[in-house]
Amino acid sequence: MKHVRKAVIPAAGLGTRVLPATKAMPKEMLPIVDKPAIQYIVEEAAASGIEDILIITNRGKGLLEDHFDRAPELEARLTGSPEKEAVLEQIVHISRLANIFYVRQKETKGLGHAIWRAKRFVGNEPFAVLLGDDIMKAEVPVTRQLIDAAETHSASAVGVQYVPTEAISKYSSVKVTPLEGRVFRVSDMNEKPTPEQMLSNYAILGRYVLTPDIFDILENLTPGYGGEIQLTDGLKQLCRQAPMVAVDFEGRRYDTGNLRGFLEATIDFGLDHPQTGDWLAQFIRSKARQL
Repeated sequence: MKHVRKAVIPAAGLGTRVLPATKAMPKEMLPIVDKPAIQYIVEEAAASGIEDILIITNRGKGLLEDHFDRAPELEARLTGSPEKEAVLEQIVHISRLANIFYVRQKETKGLGHAIWRAKRFVGNEPFAVLLGDDIMKAEVPVTRQLIDAAETHSASAVGVQYVPTEAISKYSSVKVTPLEGRVFRVSDMNEKPTPEQMLSNYAILGRYVLTPDIFDILENLTPGYGGEIQLTDGLKQLCRQAPMVAVDFEGRRYDTGNLRGFLEATIDFGLDHPQTGDWLAQFIRSKARQL
């Protein structure tokens, strides 16, 4: 397998699970402490060795492009102020994380269709996919864990973790056999199964490394669950015609597309932040006593 140097971030959703906050603000731009959610994902990709990133957007998502662009007026205002030097470095650093490109998903036809829109960007290379709702907290970036497994086994890779049976219907369940350590061979999967239909308690959670073979599959897929082109249906075909592994990744996943996951991420990252950690820990202790 070629070295993985490109990534695709689907960010075309409408954010209906966190309305009304997302009525005018892209959900990917909602702040987790002092950074928008999408920045954590781009930083993970960059820390994993990704050089080029394509963000799949939609109407009303122009703020994403502005965030990763230079801001000359703001930078000029911060320049020359010793107390603002660290902030200036952070602002400039954002625009240098990676080479970032954008394409719109002009029709809302599902995650599989959004990924298919990256065909020309990817070309004939393997690539990573990082879902725009899923923020990962890990010592080794989750995308890096998948890239290592994919390159070692010359296979596509999906990031999985154990999910309780009662919650499996929210995810894609995969059929796996042990390969080595936390890596499994994948032979089948299904989208949002009932407990009776599930193939295992391992569910795909927002990170993938795929070969370009996925594009021809997605282009010819018929709509599946919810009347949309489902990425899982494409991966189901891909794993039957080419090697695929599942990585039981080390790290914590936050689904920031819903209020509970958004608040969990805000609290955990706030506790880790040097400017808020001690204060927030004390505040939580105080609030716990009141409760």
